[in-house]
Amino acid sequence: MKPYNNAPITEAILDIKTSLPPDIFLTHLQEFQEFVKSDYPVRKERRSFEGGVQFKSGSAPEFKASPEKIDGYLFHAEDGKSIVQVRLDGFTFNKLRPYSNWEVFNAEAKRLWTQYAKIAKPNSVSRIALRYINRIELPLPFSDFKEYILTAPEVATGIPQALAGFFVRLAIPNEEIGATAIVIETIEAIKPDTNKLPLIFDLDVFKGVSMPPDTDEIWAILNQLREYKNQIFDKSLTDKTKELFK
Repeated sequence: MKPYNNAPITEAILDIKTSLPPDIFLTHLQEFQEFVKSDYPVRKERRSFEGGVQFKSGSAPEFKASPEKIDGYLFHAEDGKSIVQVRLDGFTFNKLRPYSNWEVFNAEAKRLWTQYAKIAKPNSVSRIALRYINRIELPLPFSDFKEYILTAPEVATGIPQALAGFFVRLAIPNEEIGATAIVIETIEAIKPDTNKLPLIFDLDVFKGVSMPPDTDEIWAILNQLREYKNQIFDKSLTDKTKELFK
């Protein structure tokens, strides 16, 4: 698939989940700042919490959450458009619009991952994922979503056909490469000063693995995931939609 001149990508995310040795702590991850401070000078703590629902006989379910804890750090570029996350369970590189191309995005992610691997010393990699969030502005009016997108919600004949909102989630496995794609489609509110309907087309493609952190197979898999992601994106859209990206 040839790249579009005006691709609708709002965010690209590359994620690698890891298992770290027991003697690697947050203090080790702080060392990452020295490596990235010229390009990613803004450091923020990444916090997480765990929660669950407790059921007791004769009373309503009760939600219980553990206190928030720091599990890593986020380093932001000065303009906030690029973010690298280093965590006790993995690594993530986020690129917000403008997104140039795969080669630039992939090369930067690989550069940052290499440094993370040096500092965090992962025992293994367990999951590799690539996610692209697209925001496609569909010109109004139109009578059928399938004018623009082929995987779309349908309303049964005989009831009002207008849609004020929808949320579609599909899990599509690819047995050939052992990966799964999660496709989410939804719409945002129309702004009063525009005649365009924002369609969110969210593609998250991932593969469970078990491999060392220094193998080139990680990047070969990411290329496979990208090709699968592109296949779904390209086959899901009509030529009329693709014209919007030229």
